[in-house]
Amino acid sequence: MNPFPSERLTALNQAPINPGADFVLYWMIAFRRARWNFSLQRAVDWACELGKPLLVLEALSCDYPWASERLHTFILEGMKNNGSDFRGLPVCYFPFVEGSRGQGKGLVRELASRSCMVVTDDYPCFFLPQMIRSVGKELPARMEAIDSNGLLPMAMANRVFQTAYSFRRYLQQQLPRFLDRLPKENPLRGVEIPRLKEIPVEIGAKWPAADTILDGLPGLPGNLPFERAVKPVKGTGGREEAEKRLADFLKNTLGRYHLDRNHPDAKATSNLSAYLHFGHLSVHQIFAGLTKFERWSPENLSAKASGKREGWWGMSPGGEAFLDQLVTWRELGFNMCSGRADYDRFDSLPDWAVETLRAREKDPRPYLYSLEEFEAARTHDPLWNAAQNQLLLEGQIHNYLRMLWGKKILEWTPSAREALQIMIELNNKYALDGRDPNSYTGILWVLGRYDRPFGPRRPIFGTVRYMSSRNTARKIKLAGYMRSYYGNRDMRS
Repeated sequence: MNPFPSERLTALNQAPINPGADFVLYWMIAFRRARWNFSLQRAVDWACELGKPLLVLEALSCDYPWASERLHTFILEGMKNNGSDFRGLPVCYFPFVEGSRGQGKGLVRELASRSCMVVTDDYPCFFLPQMIRSVGKELPARMEAIDSNGLLPMAMANRVFQTAYSFRRYLQQQLPRFLDRLPKENPLRGVEIPRLKEIPVEIGAKWPAADTILDGLPGLPGNLPFERAVKPVKGTGGREEAEKRLADFLKNTLGRYHLDRNHPDAKATSNLSAYLHFGHLSVHQIFAGLTKFERWSPENLSAKASGKREGWWGMSPGGEAFLDQLVTWRELGFNMCSGRADYDRFDSLPDWAVETLRAREKDPRPYLYSLEEFEAARTHDPLWNAAQNQLLLEGQIHNYLRMLWGKKILEWTPSAREALQIMIELNNKYALDGRDPNSYTGILWVLGRYDRPFGPRRPIFGTVRYMSSRNTARKIKLAGYMRSYYGNRDMRS
């Protein structure tokens, strides 16, 4: 077998490999793509080693937390892309979508009973870690989980980092030896393995492939039992749209990213986070595209791991700023989620933040809103309402305004614990990039994670960093944003 980076591999059970079985199974749950995917690459390696066909199962349940027409549609558009991408390659792609709660129960076990071994995705957030550990214990075949999340393998971090500076410095020490170990762009290209022409008939009869559903997109069957009030957003999921956005960002936005990304009216963000979250686009592909665009090579790296945001990569200012978001801040969240099971809990905050927020719990709040009022964007603050309206309409909030959005929820809620639950509920229900390590970083940052104490002490916030709508409106360009999401009303009122 070809050498595979062992630091990206976790064995989920001690079951044997069954070389006499029918196929190798790749259970695709997080890295929902046919390219730049270490999990798929590992499954292909096993199929080549054993001389067996490869079956890729991409399943979608209908009762995952916060399941909705918005999330379902985005995922299914990616599945449709995958069907096209796998067509003509030596693989049997099996897209399965539950039509009723519990319909998919037993599918993975049944396929595993016919498999030489099972490969799946190692993603440290949401319900996925618990699910694969539970399934791994039950399967009769060997099962491996593969980390294709970031440039730095999660297992390489020697601790859970508490600041972006300390993690950035660690990345600068460790990353150089991993930057030439990217996954194969197309791990099935040129591969010669037996081909499984179709899934076993009896399995297809009980768990039919989702071809009809995928062919009917963008509309969804009316009998799927999930939240219908959260409607799909404009734009589509899947690799094709993700690659278009990446190409447009590199060509038209990267050069001003470091100057304009905090200004909503400048439209200078990448808009790739949802595609990263659902695995339609890989950070490795983004990195490869960026380095090609910048004509960069590892020789440009600084020899000094200073922990500074600029200068280490040896790229343009826009490239440096973008990589700090894509690599430092994004992978900092993966470090937290892989290292602490309570990553989404109030008590996972730094001690100073827990203490100062607890000490201010009895402070009077200038306004108090219920979850329903927050959800409907019915507060006194036009700028906050605009940010919430963007979330409702588009499944995202501009990066800078998402910080203000969270700070105001803290200010207008009886306690920090309740504020945390409201932020999680709204973000995970409506945001396409919710339920993700990176989004938990943003939510918990509001309460002090990865930050430091700020004086003077304030009511409600204590020494947690404070933000106001008035100051935010002074700092950033918002006129067009407010027209789009709040009409022509004055955001400083």
